[in-house]
Order: sequence, then C-alpha cells, then structure tokens
Amino acid sequence: MPIHRSTLARPLFAAAMVVVSSLCAIAQQPPTPSRVRGTIVGVDGDVIAVKSRSGEDVKLHMTGDMRVVGIIRISLADIKLGSFIGATTVPGPDGRQDAVEVHVFPENMRGTGEGSRPYDLRPNSTMTNATVAETVAGNDGQTLMIKYKDGEKKIVVGPDTPVVTYVAADKSDLKPGAKIIAFVKQLPDGSFETNRVSVGRDGLTPPM
Repeated sequence: MPIHRSTLARPLFAAAMVVVSSLCAIAQQPPTPSRVRGTIVGVDGDVIAVKSRSGEDVKLHMTGDMRVVGIIRISLADIKLGSFIGATTVPGPDGRQDAVEVHVFPENMRGTGEGSRPYDLRPNSTMTNATVAETVAGNDGQTLMIKYKDGEKKIVVGPDTPVVTYVAADKSDLKPGAKIIAFVKQLPDGSFETNRVSVGRDGLTPPM
C-alpha cells in the first residue's frame, strides 16, 4: 500500500510547530537578572531581604564564601594616568561615550573584568574596565582615553558624574537601610543566591 507524502509530513509539521512554540515561549520570558540593586530591608541568618530599585521584594541567599566590598565617593581628580577603572557609558553627541559613573579599582583589583561589554544600568549602556592611558581636562569635565586588551575607548566624565572606589567591608556592613548591588545566580527553585555584594558607605547608593 503506497504511503502518501502528506501522511508523513503531518507529524513532522506538528513537531516543528511544537519546537517553534517552545522557542517563542522562551523568548518571551523575562531575562534572569545577574545583578540586584536596591536597599536592604533586613537580614535573617544567611538571607538578605532587599527592596529593589524597581520596587520588587527580593531575597538573596548568601554563599559561604560571599565577598563584601564597600563603595565610597572620591573626586574626579583621583582618576590618574595608569588608573585601572570601570566606566558605565552611554552614547553621547558626535559619537562620543558619556560616563554615567566611574569606579576606580584599588591596585589589588587591577585587571578585574578587563574589556568592554553591554551593561544593564541604562538602555544602551556599556561597561568598560580598562587602564587610563590619556586624560585631558575640558570645560565639560575630563576626557579619558582608556585602553584594554582588545581595544580602546574615549570617554567623557562630566563634573557631576559619580566617581567612586572600593574599600574593605564585611557582612556587618549589610544592615537595614544600606544600599547595595548584589551579583546573583538563580537557583533551580527560583530563588537567588549571591557570592558578591557591593555596599555603599555612609548612605551612598552604588552608582554602577
């Protein structure tokens, strides 16, 4: 008895539609956050309760090896030739990159995350960790040429751009009211764990 091609095609078509539907469902799911920014509401054992900047209540499970670093404000003048910095930038006029924030790494953190990549602080923002190779003062702030292993970038740091650096901190700094940025991983049960938290000192909100 001959087998018609249409008979064979039906199950193949149905399988293809299932795959397409699954891919569409995955594409429509919100991306899993890799960072949580917000204010600590409370700490209970190894769990930090956070009110995120977008208003969500998030609970973060601290890993046993979690690292805590403090963030303090410094001045634009503290950015020197040879400084290793991280800069969040957005496209500005004439193709330049305007800094939204700059954080200066201490020497023992030199090389951390070197390179340039998309970032989630603002739409179209980029994070670049690089060495300051040139600095030119101007009326609208400072223009920096920063270089990393795969390239270079010219950025403009305005007089009102937050400039910060890292200092030593520990879990005792994680208390209600503190502003944090936590690097998180989603667990199979949907909860989040964190192994690194940056906490603002003296009420500072980490600008990155």
